[in-house]
Amino acid sequence: MFRRRSDDAAASTVLEKQDETTQARDPQAKKGRPTPKRSEAEAHRRTRVTVPKDRKEAAKQARDRMRVEREKQRQALVDGDERHLPARDKGPVRKFARDYMDARWSLAEFFLPAAVLILVLSIVKVPALQLLSTLLFLLFFVLVALDFVRLGLGLRKQLGERFAGQNTRGTVAYGLMRILQMRRLRLPKPQVRRGERP
Repeated sequence: MFRRRSDDAAASTVLEKQDETTQARDPQAKKGRPTPKRSEAEAHRRTRVTVPKDRKEAAKQARDRMRVEREKQRQALVDGDERHLPARDKGPVRKFARDYMDARWSLAEFFLPAAVLILVLSIVKVPALQLLSTLLFLLFFVLVALDFVRLGLGLRKQLGERFAGQNTRGTVAYGLMRILQMRRLRLPKPQVRRGERP
């Protein structure tokens, strides 16, 4: 019984002291915590978006936000705008890999058209053409594999020289996958001309 009153009295004195300290603070004095950076303040404002009480309205807003984000990414893939590129394409290392591959000729980019032509030849009911298509496919496959090795080793060497100490994991595979596509179909669009060194 006596104990409860003493606890209440102690709590009330603590609250009174807190009120005095908050009221006694000079407006020109420091606030006791660091000012947040602008990026942190903007991120905090974004997280405090008002969520509608209606679930359908919330879903509609989420769809609209996703649509706008996808449109920004699509436009960035066409223009090469680094700010809105997907995560797999962002950064100076990935940009260098794209430019390195786009500046070079490669047999690999003609692999799909050649494969279609070879497939058509293999369908024809002439045994000589079928044999020729098989030999062409094997020869082209070996040449593309050698081209892959040449370009992959060259890219790995350049990455080691230019980006020493940085994380370049997966960049060689990223560049080789890019070289498999025909130049005009590549996304992000090529930013360098053939023969131009990045």
